[in-house]
Amino acid sequence: MSEKITENILDQIVETLAEGGSKQKSVSFFGKESTNFASSQFNRLFGRQKPVHHLLGGGKSADVLLWRNKKISASVLTGATAIWVLFEWLNYHFLTLVFFALLLGMLAQFIWSNASGLFNSGRSHSKIPRLVIPKEIFVNIATSLGAEVNRALGFLQDVAYGGNIKQFLGVIVGLWFAAVVGSWCNFLTVLYVGFVAAHTLPVLYERYEDQVDSFVYQVIEQIRCNYRKLDAGVLSKIPKGKLDGKKHE
Repeated sequence: MSEKITENILDQIVETLAEGGSKQKSVSFFGKESTNFASSQFNRLFGRQKPVHHLLGGGKSADVLLWRNKKISASVLTGATAIWVLFEWLNYHFLTLVFFALLLGMLAQFIWSNASGLFNSGRSHSKIPRLVIPKEIFVNIATSLGAEVNRALGFLQDVAYGGNIKQFLGVIVGLWFAAVVGSWCNFLTVLYVGFVAAHTLPVLYERYEDQVDSFVYQVIEQIRCNYRKLDAGVLSKIPKGKLDGKKHE
């Protein structure tokens, strides 16, 4: 049963490639794309029809990931890199940085308040700005984090209950690979690598999506041919028990 499901999925993907190949636009890897009506109908990876920006949410976060504003995207990536360098290369600890930041903030306010009193003798002290973090920020962060965690848990449970063997095995392999990568480095490094990947892979795919889609389809075609050889040489010769009869009984 799983062999038939896998072959049907691969057949559909290859048919999509065949249909999209006749409509694909001719582009140069470093040159400008020549667009026309047929090229706009090109079937993207796994039948994707929406642009990458829309798939990433279409909001400010998508603009940052796709480098719509290069200054903001570069600042975010630079900040993440600075944090990673502080914790990993310079061996700073989170609490140490927090307490040093609080210490410097108190010193700055102390100097400001006393200096304003000296220079403005006989007059009222200048108003010192106070740092207050709105509670809505914490609520929004907790809500967003909780929604993402629940969505991930729901996806894993749907895969476990869905009966799609290929998808189930794919998720199992992905989790196992993530566990192996997690044993090589700590949690902060994994987060930083994922952060850098999120700020580089989407924009590269958006720029060279035709080449990436064509390459992936070629890999899928090669996998499909190898699977057919394996099925004809090995899998088809394995005796199969009468499981359907036992289930009906």
